Amino acid sequence: MGQIFHNAVSQSSIGSKQRIGLSWTAITSLVALLALIGTGAAAAELTPTEAVKSTIAEVVHILDNAELNQPGRAAERRQRIEQVVRDRVSYEEMAKRALGVPWMELTDSERQEFVGLFVQLLRDTFAGRIDDYTGEQVFYLSEQLEERFAEVKTKLAGQKTDTLLDFRLANRLGNWLVYDVVIDGASITGNYHAQFTSIIRDLSYAGLMKRMKEKTLVVKGFETTTVP
Repeated sequence: MGQIFHNAVSQSSIGSKQRIGLSWTAITSLVALLALIGTGAAAAELTPTEAVKSTIAEVVHILDNAELNQPGRAAERRQRIEQVVRDRVSYEEMAKRALGVPWMELTDSERQEFVGLFVQLLRDTFAGRIDDYTGEQVFYLSEQLEERFAEVKTKLAGQKTDTLLDFRLANRLGNWLVYDVVIDGASITGNYHAQFTSIIRDLSYAGLMKRMKEKTLVVKGFETTTVP
C-alpha cells in the first residue's frame, strides 16, 4: 500500500467504540487461526471500517458466550471464530507480501504450497492467544483509502495501557479483506518478510521451505519493521 492516503473518514467512525475482551495478542491470533479460503458474500459492499467492526463484533459475541467458555470447549470456540472471519482475510496477499520478490518466481502450485505452510506457521505461532482477555475497548479512529487499498486505524484502551491497531485491507471483487495487522508500529507481514528474507539469504528459498515443512522455523518477537 502506498504511503499517502486520501482521507475518507466519516464522523461516525471517529472516536466510536465497542466493548471488546481481546488483548493485542488475541487480535493477532484472529489472523493466525484462519485457513485460506475464498471470499464470501458476508463482506460484500461493506466499507473497510464496517468490515472490521462487524468481524470484531461477531468474534466478541462468541468469546462472551458462557457455554463456549466452559472447560474443554476451546477448540469449538476457535472453530466458530474461524467461521466468522475466514472470509475477511486474504492469506494469499499476506503470504505474497511476507515472501517478497521470490514470490514472483514461483509457479502456481509452489505458491499454493507456500501459502499453506505460511498459514500453518501463523497457527503454530499464535496458538492459544485467542483466549487472552483484558476487558479493553476498541476505538475506531479513522479510515484511509487509496485506490483498492485501505487502512482502518483503531486504539485498544485498557486499564493499564493503550495499544494502537491498524488493519490493512485490500479490495477483492468488492470485498475488503485484511492482509496485515500493525500493532504499535509492528507489522505482522513486515515481521515475517524480514525473517524470510534473512533465511533465504543464508540458506536459499529451498532452505526456508525445508524449515517450514519441518516446523523448525522459530519466529522472533514482533519488532517495528518496514512493510513490503
